[in-house]
Amino acid sequence: MENMIREPLGVPESSLKHVTVLGRGSFGYVSLKQGPDFRLYAKKSSSSFNQLKNLEKELRIMLCFRNHLRIVQASSPVVHLEIEPEGCHIYMEFASKGTLFNMISKFRGKPMPENMIKRAALMIIQGLDALHSHGYVHCDLKPANVLVFPSTTLGEPWDLKLADFGSSKEPSTDSRSLFPGTEQYMPPESFGHDGVMGPAVDIWSLGCMVIQMFGGWPEMMGDCYMWRLPKLISPVANDFLMRCLELQPSRRATAAELLSHPFVAERISVPLPEMLPCHYSFLRFPSAIIDKVMEELSRKQGGMMV
Repeated sequence: MENMIREPLGVPESSLKHVTVLGRGSFGYVSLKQGPDFRLYAKKSSSSFNQLKNLEKELRIMLCFRNHLRIVQASSPVVHLEIEPEGCHIYMEFASKGTLFNMISKFRGKPMPENMIKRAALMIIQGLDALHSHGYVHCDLKPANVLVFPSTTLGEPWDLKLADFGSSKEPSTDSRSLFPGTEQYMPPESFGHDGVMGPAVDIWSLGCMVIQMFGGWPEMMGDCYMWRLPKLISPVANDFLMRCLELQPSRRATAAELLSHPFVAERISVPLPEMLPCHYSFLRFPSAIIDKVMEELSRKQGGMMV
C-alpha cells in the first residue's frame, strides 16, 4: 500500500521517457511515455489548471469502470499536478492501433466491410450500455474518441474502447452545465439554450458513426447536420440506423435494446423494411421532417435560421 501511495504509476514518474506526441486538442495534448520496464503509457496533459475539473471527471469515470473491456483504463489513480510550469495530467493505457477515426480514414471515404462495421458497433454499444446503466452519458461520442487496441479474442485483429470522458454527464448532474459535443454527431435536441443531454444523445451519435463507417458524410442543415449515405445498405443495417436516428429522443432505441438488434447480434428477427429507395439521399429524413427540425431549432434559439 505504501508503494501505491508513493508511486501511483507503479514506477517513478521521473523514470518515464518521452516517445512522441499522439494528438492535440482543446484540452491540451496526449503524449506517449515509456517506462523503464518498456511499458507504454498515454499521458493526457493540460498546460494550465483550466482543465483540472475535466481531467478529474475523466479519471473518476475510468476508475468507476475499472477492468471493463469497453472502457479505456486509467494507469494511475490520481491526477498529477505540476507547479513549474503550471499544468496537470493523467495516465491511461496506450491504444497502439490508434482510433476508430484512423481506421475509417484508411478506407478513404469508401464503405468499410459490413462485418467490420457490425463488430465495431457492437463494441461501442457494449461500452454505452455500461455507461448508461450506471447513469453516465458520454456526450461527445465520435470516432476520434473510440480507441483501438490489439484484440483479446483469438483470431480477431482489434478491440474498441470508449475514451475521453471530460465532457461526459455524471449521475445526478444537470446537463445544462455541460458543453455540447462535436456538432456533426449531436442530435437536434442537444442544440439551443435548453439543450438536453441524456442517453439518447449517445445513441444518435452512434448512428452517425455507423453512417460514417458506411462511407457517409455530414452536411450542414441550418445549425445542425444531416448525414448522407453514398450507397444502398442492407435492410437490417437500415433498420438499425432508423432506431438510432429517431427524431424523438424517447423513441430512440436504448443501448440495452440495440445489443439484441440483428445488425449486431447476427440473428434473424422480425421482417425489416426494404432497402432505401434512392441513391444519395438523406437517411430517412424527408424534407418535411427536416423543415420541422429547423423550425424547432429556430424557436429554441430565438431567431430565424439561415
